[in-house]
Amino acid sequence: MNPQPVIAVILASGSGERLDSAMPKQFLKVAGKTLVEHTLDRFESHPQIDEIVLVVHPRYRSLMEEILLRGKYGKVRKLINGGASRQESSTLGVSAIEATTGIVLIHDAVRPFVSERIIADCVAALAESGAVDTAIPATDTIVQVDAERVIRSVPKRKELMRGQTPQGFRLDVIRNAHRRAAAEHFSDVTDDCSLVLKYGLADIVVVAGEETNIKVTYPEDIYLADRLFQLKRAQVPEFASLEGLSGRVIVVFGASRGIGAAICDRARILGARVHGFSRQEGVDVASTAQVAAALASVSAVEGRIDAIVNTAGIMKTGLIETRTDQDIQQEILTNYWGTVNVVRCGIPALRKSGGHFLMFSSSAYTRGRSFYATYSSSKAAVVNFVQAMAEELAPQGIRINVINPERTDTPMRRENFGQEDPATLLRPTQVAEAALKTLLSDLTGQVIDVRRKREP
Repeated sequence: MNPQPVIAVILASGSGERLDSAMPKQFLKVAGKTLVEHTLDRFESHPQIDEIVLVVHPRYRSLMEEILLRGKYGKVRKLINGGASRQESSTLGVSAIEATTGIVLIHDAVRPFVSERIIADCVAALAESGAVDTAIPATDTIVQVDAERVIRSVPKRKELMRGQTPQGFRLDVIRNAHRRAAAEHFSDVTDDCSLVLKYGLADIVVVAGEETNIKVTYPEDIYLADRLFQLKRAQVPEFASLEGLSGRVIVVFGASRGIGAAICDRARILGARVHGFSRQEGVDVASTAQVAAALASVSAVEGRIDAIVNTAGIMKTGLIETRTDQDIQQEILTNYWGTVNVVRCGIPALRKSGGHFLMFSSSAYTRGRSFYATYSSSKAAVVNFVQAMAEELAPQGIRINVINPERTDTPMRRENFGQEDPATLLRPTQVAEAALKTLLSDLTGQVIDVRRKREP
């Protein structure tokens, strides 16, 4: 619980002139959603954000209303028409806040990759400071030029940083800054920290940004954003707890050993009603009939299914020309078709419950690996499938994510790699914990990285 409210003011009122597009950039679709939706998702899902004020161009207000009605944005309390400039839009957004005290984070709607960590760090810094900026070190040499583009100075790079958003303020500080600027008719800034600095209202401390926290401005940025979404990976939600598992009905395929068995054991301890299936028990995920029958049996007993997890997988190694047709087909059928099959069969049950699918990839998915080419490529296919299904299933209220564990100490790994130093491997119980936290989150379409904690 925050000691005072944290309000995000998201500026989505730009016209997108530099993008040379008929539609403002915040409404362009990337990875199945508009940029403003991706940004809203980051603040809506963050546990420290209490409410959101959204500032939009008046011409596109109806479009923004449609987006809000379609999505689940319970924290958006106000939709405000923006002004002719960024500063004016920011002033209108801050003025719309009803609270008398609090913390304000002002963020560009076209920075859709802002991380949970950046938001949390801004909030934490404002417990001690009146204003914060998000920035990263300058990596290029910056030159100062005159009107004729003649260089007049070259500032020291070590003293320069590249500003990002959010910028954060105590409510009284940013209100005072905008009031004074309005009284003086001053409008010569492109960010809010500049106003606080101009009037000397507070020291502005810097929170570390991230290279991926890009602002979509030019056409090339759309391609970069699309690639970043394709490769986007998330961590297990830092603030998640497992208290909500009690009474949940969870189906686990691949439950006989390794990660699947660990998920079943941990979920049962936490009070979930778990039904596990595997090939050893006559349920092969590559068989539509067997998967459908397994899910039907659970529905008949429980009356509902809240989550479906598929950990079933096969790894076979060797040069591709030396492997048999049967060997390769079995691997692809289990790893990829099995994923597709479980989702196809599970949609009706999860549509009723508004439930959650959880699939499994591997760190091998990011790049094809020699000696296990079909394994790594099938895991890449699983990631692409999950990202596509997140778009298809969202209107039905179904979430779907994919867990991407680091090398894990499982029977399948030992069968393929032999004995390894346990200190270099994840334990199945660690992956199980991350998987169950993901099931309780609002995330969808995410690749959830699970990594060992390294010693500093």
